[in-house]
Amino acid sequence: MFTKLLTFVVFISSVLFSLLITCEAAVILQYHHVSDTTPKSTSISPNQFERHLQYLTDHQFNVVPLPELVSALKSKQTLPDKTVAITFDDAYNDILLQAKPLLDKFGFPFTIFINPKLLSNNANHYLSWSQITALAKLPNQQVTLANHGLTHDSFARKPKNRTKDEWFEQQTQDLLLAEKLIAKHTGQTWRFFAYPYGEYTLELQTWLRENQFTAFTQQSGAVGLHTDLTIIPRFPASQPYDQLDSLKDKLYSLPLNISVINETINNKISETKTIARYNTISSVNFEVQTKDFYPKSLNCYVSGLGKQKIKWLSQERFSIEFSGPLPIGRVRSNCTAPSINNPERYYWFSQPWFILNTDGSWYPL
Repeated sequence: MFTKLLTFVVFISSVLFSLLITCEAAVILQYHHVSDTTPKSTSISPNQFERHLQYLTDHQFNVVPLPELVSALKSKQTLPDKTVAITFDDAYNDILLQAKPLLDKFGFPFTIFINPKLLSNNANHYLSWSQITALAKLPNQQVTLANHGLTHDSFARKPKNRTKDEWFEQQTQDLLLAEKLIAKHTGQTWRFFAYPYGEYTLELQTWLRENQFTAFTQQSGAVGLHTDLTIIPRFPASQPYDQLDSLKDKLYSLPLNISVINETINNKISETKTIARYNTISSVNFEVQTKDFYPKSLNCYVSGLGKQKIKWLSQERFSIEFSGPLPIGRVRSNCTAPSINNPERYYWFSQPWFILNTDGSWYPL
């Protein structure tokens, strides 16, 4: 009798744990152009975009406005399983012409991250302020307008002719000005910020946190209650990542509660850095809080280097000694592992690095 009771308790605990894991999971999709005629690297065709939306409908995903998702994260409230938010960067014309009619067809809310100065100067490519204002007045807050910087300049690339302090002050003041302009034209001020090119620094993260901004990156990964609100991941869903076979795994992914402990730079242990010169980062240590996967099932892949060998240092920590120098450019390590309680779903975490040339200069955008 006792054995049966114990088995039942274990079963119930497993089910409850499984439900907790899945209800904490959300995914944010990132798009740019919805068009057949724009650069493929930032585009998805209207037909393929409609397939994405149809898949979300057919499989009963919970598509919510981005503010609803962020509010739940901030208040540590669980979300319905399979929660998704749809975002667009740069406010291109085709979002209104091609994407919105399809989103309306399915009744899905969405977010546009805009650069106010570009809207004023490049009306042939971007939505106008009058169009943005009209979108903001739609009922039920179906369209969220948010901050992508005053222009589309990187917030990590300091010009050589500026001091670090004066440049940082100008960048943050421009970001605040962009927020004011968005509020003026739309009545919305969410203090959501998407990093241009996905590039950021630890100093900028600190400033954003202190000034109550929520920030979004371009590296992959699911979102959960432990996600850092200054580097919320989004899955790029434009080409070549627009195929449904690969998108399905991402939509069902779970947030891996993991953090970078340190890196070995020039054979010395250093604090975590997002920016480094070529051939200076040789390894990285991670600490994992998630318990719902087998250590041997964890796989980590690095841009340009492929699958990396993982060395477990303890039950919570592992290290990767890179098989070669991290390539120059935007580099990501994607780590995934199948859930024990939901074997068909994968935990997903991505760590970005921005690797400079050997002379410290930036790679081309």
